Amino acid sequence: MVDVAGSGSPFIGEVEPITASDDELRAILRDAELPPLLPALAYLTGDLSLLRDDLAPDALLLAMPGSDGFTDDQRGAIRELALEALVRFRDGGSRPAPAPNDDDVLRIMEFAVSGSGMAPYLPLLEEELAHRGEDRRGPTWHKDDLAPDVPFRVVVIGAGLSGLAAGHRLQQAGVDFVIVEKSDDVGGTWHDNRYPGCRVDNPNHNYSFSFAQRHDWPYHYSPQPVLHRYAQDCAEAFGLMDRIRFRTEVLSAVWSDDDLRWTVTVRGPDGAEEQLVADAVISAVGQLNRPNYPTSIPGFGSFEGPAFHSARWDDTVDLAGKRVAVIGTGASAMQFVPEIAPVVGELLVFQRTPAWMGPTPDYHDPVPENLRWLYQHVPGYAEWHRFFIFWRMGDGAIAGVEVDPEWDGGGESVSPINELMRQMMAAYIAEQFDGRPDLAEACTPHYPPGAKRIIRDNGVWPAALRRDNVRLLDGGGIRAITPKGIVTADGTEEVVDVIVYGTGFAASEFLTPMVVEGRGGIDLHEHWGGDARAYLGVTVPGFPNLFCLYGPNTNIVVNGSIVYFSECGVRYILGLIGLALGSGARAVDVRKDVHDEFNERCDRENDRMSWGAAHVNSWYKNRHGRVAQNWPFTLLEYWQRTLAPVPEEYDLLG
Repeated sequence: MVDVAGSGSPFIGEVEPITASDDELRAILRDAELPPLLPALAYLTGDLSLLRDDLAPDALLLAMPGSDGFTDDQRGAIRELALEALVRFRDGGSRPAPAPNDDDVLRIMEFAVSGSGMAPYLPLLEEELAHRGEDRRGPTWHKDDLAPDVPFRVVVIGAGLSGLAAGHRLQQAGVDFVIVEKSDDVGGTWHDNRYPGCRVDNPNHNYSFSFAQRHDWPYHYSPQPVLHRYAQDCAEAFGLMDRIRFRTEVLSAVWSDDDLRWTVTVRGPDGAEEQLVADAVISAVGQLNRPNYPTSIPGFGSFEGPAFHSARWDDTVDLAGKRVAVIGTGASAMQFVPEIAPVVGELLVFQRTPAWMGPTPDYHDPVPENLRWLYQHVPGYAEWHRFFIFWRMGDGAIAGVEVDPEWDGGGESVSPINELMRQMMAAYIAEQFDGRPDLAEACTPHYPPGAKRIIRDNGVWPAALRRDNVRLLDGGGIRAITPKGIVTADGTEEVVDVIVYGTGFAASEFLTPMVVEGRGGIDLHEHWGGDARAYLGVTVPGFPNLFCLYGPNTNIVVNGSIVYFSECGVRYILGLIGLALGSGARAVDVRKDVHDEFNERCDRENDRMSWGAAHVNSWYKNRHGRVAQNWPFTLLEYWQRTLAPVPEEYDLLG
C-alpha cells in the first residue's frame, strides 16, 4: 500500500499500488483531468522534466468558461508523457519520491496555472495539499493549556457546513459548545433545498472541506442528496451529532455588559422557550437560507391553488399534466425547470432578467471510473486537481471581472477580457437557440459577465425552453397575481394550476429574524439599518464575542468556494477565542476604526468589479444599492488576513 501523505480525511484510505498494464493505463488516461496531471506526477515522482514549457496551459484560455487551456496536440502529448511517468512509477514499486522542497513546489505550481509570481501562494498550497502531513487549519492551541480553570461555552447557530466546521474546530481546541439547528438534520442549504435538479455549481473537490476530502465523489458536481449525505458523514465522522440540538430555533441573543456573556433564547421542538448562557456566539446561518417572495407584486398571496418557493418545495403537489407558472429564471429555476418541463402539461416561465450561461458539458455527468482510478492510485493527483480548481475558479478568474477604466463596453462589458467572456458565452447561447432567434434574444443578457451570477449549463436549460409545452414570458413583467393565475404586463390573465417561486433569497437580511442586542442594548438590525457590515465578514463593533460565518461581504461570484471562506473564518474565530482566553480576558470587540477602514476599502474595490459597476438588478446589492454580499479581493488575501487575529485591532474586555 502507498501512504497518502498528509491525508487526515476520514474518507480517504491508503492509496492502492499501480498494477495496471500499459494499455490499461493508456485507456485510463483518456478520462484524466489534464491540467493537474503533469504537476501531480512531477510532485509525486520528483521528475520536474515533466513540466515542459510547450505543455503548459494557456493562461488566457484558462479564464474562459468551458476551456481546459490546451490544444488537441497538447492533450495528446500530455497523455503520452503521463503514461511514461506512470509506467516508471509502477515499475519502481509505486513509491512516491520525498516531498519536494519549496522551490520545486513553487515551480510546479507556476506551471500548473501558467503564471509567475506565485510565491505568496506557496504556504496556502501547502495547506491545500497537506504534503507534510498535518492539518494546518486546525487550532494551534488547546483550552487546557491556555485557561484550564476558566469556564467558556460557545453557542453555534446552524448545522450547515459552516456550523459543522466550527463545531469540529471547537472540539479540537477543547472548548465547550452546542450547535443549535432549526431543522431536523444537518446540511443547511443542502437539507432545505430539495427541489428537482438541485445541485452545486462548484466542482466537488473544491466544494468540500480541506480536512474531509474524498476521492469517491459520484459526480463532478454533486446533486443535493450527495452533499446532504456528505454533511451527515462529516457530522458523524467528527462526533458532532450528539452536540447538536435539532428542531431548535434561536429567537434572540442578548449581551450583558455586567456578566460579559450572551443569553441566547431558543424555542425547542415542544414549543417551550429556554435560555442558554454563552461566552461566545457563532452565527453560521448563512446568506441563502430565507426564501425571498415577490411580495411587491399586487395580489401576492391571493392565488387559490398550490403556490410554493423552490427552497420549500412541496412534494405533495402533483405537477403531472398541470399548467404551471414559474416566476424567476435564476440559478434554482434553471435547475428545476428542465426537470419538471417533461412532466407538466404546460409551463409558463416568467423572466425579469436573463442570466449568463457558462458552458459546462459535464455538469450532470458521473465521474468516470477511470478518473476515480487515478484519484485512488496516484497520490496527490486529487489534491492538485483541487488546487487547480481553486486557482481557476479563484484568483485566476478575478481579472475577468475587474473594471478597466479605459474600456468602453457600452454597459455590456467592463474590460477586454470581460468582453471576450461575453462574446464566448453569447456565442454559446446563439448556438443553443439556433433556429429560435426569439429565444436567443430573450436569453442573451445585456450586462457585463459577473454582474449577476453566471449559471452553469450543459444544454438542458435551452432544451427545456425549446419544448412545445414551455413558453418564456420575457421583459414585460407581472402586473398582478390573482386567485386564478397571473396577469401579464399587457393585461392578459394566464390561468394556471400551480405557481412556483424561483425568486431567490433574502440574502441581505443577515441574522434575521433573530433579535441581537449588543453593548448598551444596541439592536444589531437597527445598527445596520438594512446595510450589514462586518470586519472580514466576522466581527461587528459593539457586539463582543459575536462571530459570523458567511457574513457580510464574504460571498463569492467567480472566485472560490464558500467552504474555503468558512474554513478561513472558523480559524480566525478560534484565533479570537484563543486571544481572549490567553490574555485572561472574557471577550474581544473589534475596534470601530479598524472595522470602518476595512469596509471603506471593501466598498471601493466592489465598485471596481462588474457586479458593483453594472446597474443590473442582482441580489449582490442591498436595498441601499451597496454590494453587501461579495468579497472583492483575492482569496489569498482572505487567507492571509484570517490566519491569526491582530491583537491591536481588538479591545479586550474583562
